[in-house]
Amino acid sequence: MPPVELILLLLSPVFLVCVLLEWRFAVLRQQNWYHWRDTLANAVLALLHQGADMLALLLLMPFFYWLHQFSLFTIELTALNLLLAFILQDFLYYWFHRGSHHIRWLWASHVAHHSSRLMNFSTAFRQSLTYPISGMWVFWLPMILIGYEPMLVFAVVALNLAFQFFVHTQAIGKLGPLEYLFNTPSHHRVHHACNPRYIDRNFAGVLIIWDRLFGTFVAEDANEPCRYGITDDFNSTNPLTITFYEWRRMWQALRCKERQQSAWQVLLKMPAKLQTSPTEKTSE
Repeated sequence: MPPVELILLLLSPVFLVCVLLEWRFAVLRQQNWYHWRDTLANAVLALLHQGADMLALLLLMPFFYWLHQFSLFTIELTALNLLLAFILQDFLYYWFHRGSHHIRWLWASHVAHHSSRLMNFSTAFRQSLTYPISGMWVFWLPMILIGYEPMLVFAVVALNLAFQFFVHTQAIGKLGPLEYLFNTPSHHRVHHACNPRYIDRNFAGVLIIWDRLFGTFVAEDANEPCRYGITDDFNSTNPLTITFYEWRRMWQALRCKERQQSAWQVLLKMPAKLQTSPTEKTSE
């Protein structure tokens, strides 16, 4: 089993305990953070995503090792090199994540993660099985070409994704000085919000410093509570509808005889995001 799936599988009991504790906390606080249909959809999407990722890595690993033979350096496994790998991968993740909000081909996969009107630990499970098709793995190739061994690269990717589980919650407020360096629940609530001032902000994986450096950081404002979801009229709990929502829209745009954009523009150019509040219309 590839390292991404193995690491996340070993951590899955921790994730499930956190979901149960947060759900219980929400009940005691009379907070409507969980709906069972939404949570079930998130769980199904997680299984589909892990299965697709495992198959993709099994198929692509020979290519990664072939590419590794052309690497610029031979990087030994030391504490310093491992730390540098975490920082480099987090930097690359920032650009993958930012690209996923501005390039439609990437957004077609990533939109699944943003499509829930709720924000809780189970939202972290809400992933798309189409990430291998949209090419998330391409963003890790620079690490392999520099000289990091492919298995190590994807182990680092897995640990980055595991950390991100813990920022999907409303149960934790701001964390003081940690807010300046790390991605936190407060920062990530902003990222999932569809308020106009919050859209396309805080792309961090682990370190929020990239957003601060590249001008995409916005702090959560207690005077403007986050509204979650996407700006489209979308509120489905059907895993297939969630997964293929934007892919279907792109296909329809490509088939439209009256379209004014080229095929490349349809696939790559992000449609203008609506600057209005989403409705509660359900499209199952």
